[in-house]
Amino acid sequence: MAIEKVETLIVGAGQAGVALCEHLGSLGISHVALERSRIAERWRSERWDSLVANGPAWHDRFPNLEFNGFGPDDFVPKDDVATYFEDYAKMIDAPIRCGVEVKSVRKKNRAAGFVVETSDGTYEANTVVAATGPFQTPVIPPVIPADVPVTQLHSSAYRNPDQLEAGAVLVVGAGSSGVQIADELMTSGRKVYLSVGPHDRPPRSYRGRDFVWWLGVLGLWDAPAMEPGKEHVTIAVSGAEGGKTIDFRELAAQGMTLVGRTNGYTEGKVTFGADLAANITAGDADHLSVLDAADAYIERNGLDLPQDPNARRKRPDPDCVAHPLVDLDLQAAGIKSVIWATGFGQDYSWLNVDAFDADGKPAHQRGVSTEQGVYFLGLPWQSRRGSTFIWGVWHDAKYIADHIATRRVYANYEGAEKTTAAPQVANG
Repeated sequence: MAIEKVETLIVGAGQAGVALCEHLGSLGISHVALERSRIAERWRSERWDSLVANGPAWHDRFPNLEFNGFGPDDFVPKDDVATYFEDYAKMIDAPIRCGVEVKSVRKKNRAAGFVVETSDGTYEANTVVAATGPFQTPVIPPVIPADVPVTQLHSSAYRNPDQLEAGAVLVVGAGSSGVQIADELMTSGRKVYLSVGPHDRPPRSYRGRDFVWWLGVLGLWDAPAMEPGKEHVTIAVSGAEGGKTIDFRELAAQGMTLVGRTNGYTEGKVTFGADLAANITAGDADHLSVLDAADAYIERNGLDLPQDPNARRKRPDPDCVAHPLVDLDLQAAGIKSVIWATGFGQDYSWLNVDAFDADGKPAHQRGVSTEQGVYFLGLPWQSRRGSTFIWGVWHDAKYIADHIATRRVYANYEGAEKTTAAPQVANG
């Protein structure tokens, strides 16, 4: 099979890959995106059935296309989000090839560019962009042994309550995925235990405006780096049921049992840290900090927005917080399933280039890696807090595309004797 040559090869056709196709196309840079499955596949097959976008439709989209059939304040269901990216790819005529798996990328020997081995043959590319995103390898901590008679699955494998054997459920992780799954299971009639670690808990809306608007006007989406010490802090927010503020005390009042961080397993019992009350209190502080900043913004700018006294209402600590469990006998509690909402790891084993740090993580600056010609796109905090949102990855993709265009200008320059025009360098 003949080797196919392409200027830029994109690995992945989720939101990051589609966004980059738009910007490269606008710049006239030839490219192809290879996707091992379907466009935006993870939205379809690696999320639970009832998932909706965590941001409203006016905010959680690319700038040049609105969601068809949804109002600006609607939270779009996951399958419609996937369809949106398919429609977007058609609109921009993106050169995406589905069903092609990238097996390896390596630098050419003593030459510019890369050799890309795929399930559909070999490519040569001047530039390679890893647009596979942050949700690559489900992480299940090795806490409960595999031979314990309880079903263990990652949140990416959970679909709906009917999927699980009858009985109680322990959900580990209280970020957006964990708390939404736990709430759905409790609503279905299950007894649910939720393991709550450190988290931020923003208001879904406040004084008539969604929290994404507040983070925008307050400049918080543009924070360039995570606060020290918050590397493992998740965000408890939900677009379910039209969007609502997560309140762990309210969930407990409805029958959910909150426990601390899951630490270990011994003699049939899961053990928990003594950090539940502290985690709940820290989440409250984050919640109030957003309200305080919003009030100050309203006062400073003379805005006429309605008061929202219920946003500061605080229930008393439930018994499970005041007297937290230190362990839980799975059999005695009737727990038949454990769902690990514990995030994802990254797998770049196919990318055999010098673009990683000593810990095996991408070494980059705003997606521009330490290996010339290799880029990353779709990473958390790639350039700012908003990088993992749909709109954020679109702006990060523009930066990458401009950088590729600038690099191409320099690479193609042949000297003053062969050209009279000054090189046109893209703005970064």
